[in-house]
Amino acid sequence: MIGRTIVLLLLIAILSVGGIIWFDYLNVIDAKSVLAPIYERIPFAPGIGRIQPKTQPDEILDLNSERLAVRLEQLELLNLEIDTKKRDLDNRDGEIEQKAQELEERQKALEEWENTLKAQVADAENKDRNVEQNARYLTGMPPQNAVGIIAKLDDQDAIDVLRKTEEIARAEGTTSVVAYWFSLMEPGRAAELQRKMAGRPPKL
Repeated sequence: MIGRTIVLLLLIAILSVGGIIWFDYLNVIDAKSVLAPIYERIPFAPGIGRIQPKTQPDEILDLNSERLAVRLEQLELLNLEIDTKKRDLDNRDGEIEQKAQELEERQKALEEWENTLKAQVADAENKDRNVEQNARYLTGMPPQNAVGIIAKLDDQDAIDVLRKTEEIARAEGTTSVVAYWFSLMEPGRAAELQRKMAGRPPKL
């Protein structure tokens, strides 16, 4: 009986020491000062190198507080990530807005260019109508009077009238009076107009 008692006492002592070492390893208690001699004799003891976090005398070690601190740190990292993504979205919004303004400016430029072309076409049509009207007036005049008017026009206006007169004659199937007008003109002036008519395209 005495031997069994001694064995049980030794077993209880070993379990107690093992429990203290384990709780010390988990930082539940701080028994390093008491267990230092044991740690020195046990190679690679689990408690060596671990440091119990310092607490105030009236402070109780709470695992929930540590979990809360970890969650707060995770929330802070999440907030930083959200801020980064928000900055990226703001930059993208700025780029999209800039591109939208550029497209709007291009659209305005295209509209202005289209309006300019329309105005030029309208001017050309008005000019063509005016030239046709002048050609018909001159054709209805006495040839000598028509030649006098044509001689006073600048070269391009005179060429436009002469060509329009020939165009009207071809369209109506009549004989053009342009050749007769040239015969009545001063020879140098007639030769100059004929040379320019031959060297320039029908429409400028």
